[in-house]
Amino acid sequence: MAEAETSRDGGVLTITLNRPDVLNAFNADLHHAFAAALKEARSDEVRAVVITGAGRGFCVGQDLTEFHEAADDIGERLRGNYHPNILALRALEKPVLASVNGPAAGAGLSLACACDLRIAAESATFVPAFISIGLVPDSGSTYFVRRLLGRARAFEWMTSGRRLSAAEALEWGLVSEVVADDRLTERAAERAEELASMPTRGVALTKRLFDHAESSTLEEQLEFEAQLQSVATQTDDFREGVAAFLEKREARFEGR
Repeated sequence: MAEAETSRDGGVLTITLNRPDVLNAFNADLHHAFAAALKEARSDEVRAVVITGAGRGFCVGQDLTEFHEAADDIGERLRGNYHPNILALRALEKPVLASVNGPAAGAGLSLACACDLRIAAESATFVPAFISIGLVPDSGSTYFVRRLLGRARAFEWMTSGRRLSAAEALEWGLVSEVVADDRLTERAAERAEELASMPTRGVALTKRLFDHAESSTLEEQLEFEAQLQSVATQTDDFREGVAAFLEKREARFEGR
């Protein structure tokens, strides 16, 4: 079986990390399979993406057995495998939902935080495991977690290695929703379908605006909003949205 499996339901593509015996820890094969899945997600027919894990874990980061057996430069490993996949994930012009079904630790935590939204099972946990083995956060953790939680809380958490429960993650704003374990798959599918029914190009442009806002001045952001609004008004979905409003009916967006 593939280390990352994909399935389609309408406009929703689900990517399942598939190394359940090791809680979906990353090795070279999983990186390559995940890269192929992200390439599949770029299809115009895909309008929302769900990322989850097989078995009882989401992803616990690097497979330390592989690292121990091939102790090469970890920086090169990050540049060659982790960085391209995180960048490809962020470049997807559609909403990406993490369905966190169990432990998300180390680079698995980074992966979850790189997604646009996160829904967690009640049993899910979130662990910045790097410091526990003398490492620093990587795979975008310091970028994403700081933006989600603020610098002070993110730093305190990242340097403590503390295991965060799903309920605590919800309280902190790390996840947007927590559901019973046996409801997670269904709820993630429902939420993804809602996202897939939205004007996909508008969602993609909004993602670009939020990313741009992290490093721009107010004047620069206002200008970028104006530029992308001009792009949005050229889409079929904009024309459909206006027509539906004027005709007092529900819009039928097609993601174009």
